[in-house]
Amino acid sequence: QAHAKVWHLYNDHFRPAQRGKVSIALSSHWIKPQHMTEKNIKECQKSLDFVLGWFAKPIFIDGDYPESMRSNLSSLLPEFSEAEKKYIKGTADFFALSFGATLSFQLLDSHMKFQQLESISLRQLLYWINSEYNSPQIFIVENSWFVSGTTKKDDAKYIYYLKKFIMETLKAIRYDGVNVFGYTVWSLLDGFEWHRGYSIRRGLFYVDFQSHDKKLIPKSSVLFYQKLIEKNGFPPLPENQPIESIFPCGFAWGVVDNYIQVDTTPAQFLDSSVYVWDVHQTKKLIKVDGVYALKRKRHCVDFAAIRRQISLLQEMHVTHFHFSLKWSLILPLGNLSLINHTLVHYYQCFASELLRVNITPVVALWQPMIENQELPVSLAKYGAWENAETVQAFVEYARFCFISLGDHVKFWITMNEPSVKNLTYTAGHNLLKAHAKVWHLYDKEFRTSQKGKISIALQADWVEPACPFSRNDQEVADRILEFDIGWLAEPIFGNGDYPEVMRAWLHRINSVDLYNFHLPYFSEDEKKLIQGSFDFFALSHYTTTLVGSEKEDAVKYDHYLEVQMINDITWLHSPSRAAVVPWGLRKLLKWVKSKYGNVPIYVMANGIDDGQNMVHDKLRVYYIQNYINEALKAYTLDDVNLQGYFVYSFNDKTAPKYGLYSYVANQYEPKPSLKHYREIIDNNGFPGPETAELLCPEEVALCPECHFFRTRKSLLAFVAFIFVAFIVTIFFITYYSKRVERRYK
Repeated sequence: QAHAKVWHLYNDHFRPAQRGKVSIALSSHWIKPQHMTEKNIKECQKSLDFVLGWFAKPIFIDGDYPESMRSNLSSLLPEFSEAEKKYIKGTADFFALSFGATLSFQLLDSHMKFQQLESISLRQLLYWINSEYNSPQIFIVENSWFVSGTTKKDDAKYIYYLKKFIMETLKAIRYDGVNVFGYTVWSLLDGFEWHRGYSIRRGLFYVDFQSHDKKLIPKSSVLFYQKLIEKNGFPPLPENQPIESIFPCGFAWGVVDNYIQVDTTPAQFLDSSVYVWDVHQTKKLIKVDGVYALKRKRHCVDFAAIRRQISLLQEMHVTHFHFSLKWSLILPLGNLSLINHTLVHYYQCFASELLRVNITPVVALWQPMIENQELPVSLAKYGAWENAETVQAFVEYARFCFISLGDHVKFWITMNEPSVKNLTYTAGHNLLKAHAKVWHLYDKEFRTSQKGKISIALQADWVEPACPFSRNDQEVADRILEFDIGWLAEPIFGNGDYPEVMRAWLHRINSVDLYNFHLPYFSEDEKKLIQGSFDFFALSHYTTTLVGSEKEDAVKYDHYLEVQMINDITWLHSPSRAAVVPWGLRKLLKWVKSKYGNVPIYVMANGIDDGQNMVHDKLRVYYIQNYINEALKAYTLDDVNLQGYFVYSFNDKTAPKYGLYSYVANQYEPKPSLKHYREIIDNNGFPGPETAELLCPEEVALCPECHFFRTRKSLLAFVAFIFVAFIVTIFFITYYSKRVERRYK
């Protein structure tokens, strides 16, 4: 009633002269049902009625309280007379909304939720207000998030919530037709936050409450909000717009399967037993004891599983297929005393069948897995990579693989995605020496005859400073890149030693007696051995991470590296919460070039998970489209020497939720993302109307038929013998038939 009287006072006596507006600012939360049932939806409506509708309905609708309040509170709720209803109704020139300043975000009385779920969706609240209160003009008079009371200048968490709320407001305007005409951040500077006291901060300016003059310092959020106001929103950035162009001739288009499906079940033709068919009684084959046919040699056609996988790969139109060998199964004892010849033959057949259909096998000697790190048990049991003996064992294993598979494999990876998160410094030290020794082994003993190439593949997700205006955050991002990528990359592709940033950081934290981490030293000979032990830079990239210097969330804070992991909640995320950030790949490729020169680069794995029952994997279609386009920008605009791109992963059977093929009931079905990837491959990128046609020279392709005979010399000799014998026989038949004719004449 007081509000209505003031509104009428202004409307009758001051509006004509002052031409202003008057309203009431109402706080609200947003609520969503625990389950999409009619009862829960009604409870959500009741929650909003009790909090927002209590004041909004009398003013914006009919002058009376919501019906849900009347039915629940009965006599506790006062009655308006008809005259009062008319007097209150319509006493607002706009809808002034406060979201997040007082009521929202864990401050709402739990009884007001009616057992439903509180949400921070400002867009949905704006849409509901628009629908519930006859499309009023809306002014957001208070909206914000908060950070820890210990956070000073770099308030990244505040920035990304602010970004989310303003983006949702813009979506409500553009897509939902909501008439929002203003937005106000809460608040200008830090203050006393009622029952939370000084434990949190909401201000754009930091206040030093301990100082005598209460000094004010602008936070990173000030710069963010200032830039946003200048741009009046979020206009498309030129660097994020897709380009139209194509990749070079011979670009490697591939797909990854961590471990191929191995099925060495012998074919029926390899069974040397003799059977009798009991056609009268059992109708079954009965084995004849003691009678055996001659055994024949195994052939690749005996492995039915290979043909199936090859046909699926052919359907994708890929030129390369990347998979890893299983060291623990090939050499179960970790040495050549016991060899799984059946598995080796299977790998030989798989590689040769790939070549037969013009798909290049890309083979990793070792890829760490959870169980025993995919090492032979004898090596895993005695320290794994912590034990220097594993280095020599790996070299001997590699030699065996080069001898056994080198005729078919020309593209080798020594180690695929060694996880630095699970690696000690000693293990990493031995791993680098093992890689280098294997590279030199191939270079000296096998490269000339086999004419292949070999390198290591590193996992390399991009790291971005959470506050783009913060020097501290940039330093943290640079540090994490060196620990995550540079740790293994710098010795090989750089100066032969670990990054200086790592040594300096470990020296600093060790000096304060909190930690005792020892980063080993390479001898001069070891540096020479490791430096330059590559033919290309292979990397796996999946997502981008934001990092900050201010400790905000203890759960996501790394005390060892003094880094706070931050989440941009406006980014698109997969079901497993992996962020989809295509531009991160381009930044990574530029970073590799700037650090290690114009080295040939292969993106050996790039992919995203989808939902459990996703028939239409729209997220993966979007992911592949945009990540490949960013890779194309790196090649076209940044002159990165990019030579290939591989999608992760081949199918859901070996990599659940990541596959381009779904796998259900022993059946493989192509997902829409496979067809989209195939189209990109067929176009060699994203050609436009003005894209010049690329005339690629005819490649001297590996002749599948020639390869067939090269690997079956005994068969070729036998066929040649039969052919010669046939010619000689025809000659003698003709010769003697003519002599017989002359005799009778």
